[in-house]
Amino acid sequence: MRPAPEALVIGAGPAGLMAAEELARAGIRVVVCEAKPTIGRKFLMAGKSGLNVTKDEPLVSILPHYDAPWLHPMLSEFGPAEVQDWCRNLGQEVYTGSSGRVFPVAMKASPLLRAWVERLLGLGVDICTRWRWTGFADGFRFDTPDGPQVLKPDATVLALGGASWQRLGSDATWVPWLQEKGVIIAPWKPANMGFRVNWSAKMSPHFGQPVKGVVLKACASGAMEDRGTDQPRVMNQLRGEFVLSGTGVEGGGIYSIYKHLREGASLALDLLPDLSETEIARRLARMKPGESTANRLRKLGLDRAQIALVMEFAREAPFAHLKHLYIPLDGPRPLDEAISVAGGIGAEALTGELELKALPNVFVAGEMLDWEAPTGGYLLTACWATGRWAGRAAARRIRH
Repeated sequence: MRPAPEALVIGAGPAGLMAAEELARAGIRVVVCEAKPTIGRKFLMAGKSGLNVTKDEPLVSILPHYDAPWLHPMLSEFGPAEVQDWCRNLGQEVYTGSSGRVFPVAMKASPLLRAWVERLLGLGVDICTRWRWTGFADGFRFDTPDGPQVLKPDATVLALGGASWQRLGSDATWVPWLQEKGVIIAPWKPANMGFRVNWSAKMSPHFGQPVKGVVLKACASGAMEDRGTDQPRVMNQLRGEFVLSGTGVEGGGIYSIYKHLREGASLALDLLPDLSETEIARRLARMKPGESTANRLRKLGLDRAQIALVMEFAREAPFAHLKHLYIPLDGPRPLDEAISVAGGIGAEALTGELELKALPNVFVAGEMLDWEAPTGGYLLTACWATGRWAGRAAARRIRH
């Protein structure tokens, strides 16, 4: 029989484990309850192709990437430098890539998680898997391998994730239970996600191919419906790349402008950002008469995937749209497929210590909170920062 914990953490992702670490360092007896058979599932999934822990840039450059200014004090205390030091203290050296993204030398998430769990167990943290929170019942009620259990801690940190990748544990089942207690929760929206495109059958050979070296533009909605050559108002643009998939478009370049696209902006591409329209016309004029459109596009520098996009959406006037090729989107991919989410518990429901106003002694961290940021290390950094903040606040509550 486990002794009753002083502190309870529900959710064993990055935010929850960080909260547990801070509570244990304060000498508090803490139990972490995780519904899944193993911990850190989304964390491990994020690290399958290389765990991007943070972005190596000054704090003043980091903060504008977050849409919630109330996160700034937490990120100021646990930002890029602190994340890197924390990894090193776990015996996991890190390096900075050419884009400024920071990765463990081991690249994978599993070595970091193993070292972290060893530290937590050494601090006395009790981790219970297959403990699924099922709501309130004069305490926190759980379904467990040994039957129903109710815990009544002095303070609790909720770190249950958002509403994407449900199979990994972020299923948002907690929303109605908190709403019944008077907690205001903003509707979920997908973030850092792909968008649907209704491709013709001719595009199928190009699925899985990257489209590189283009400028992606998010343009004011309604300004491009006639696909004319007049330039509409560009709300945001950047040079990058993305991937063609069987369902649409996805990848880093799309994720960098997803907010505008999610709210209805149109997507356009500059396929030849290093050439002016005048230079394109000059090069076309020098080509031999009778050459095929595809061959002319190739000579201008377009690859097979880029040529396919031109022929898909501008076949009637392909050379008029190379600087501004309209890609008609059919809405975002489903919420559950999004890398992260917007929505959740907003600042108006919280104290400055991330305590729920409607539920004293209950603190919240991670993707349950209503904030969003792009990929590139920003998401994981904020999960750790909010977990640390909530864990320290819960410890102060217990000790004072």
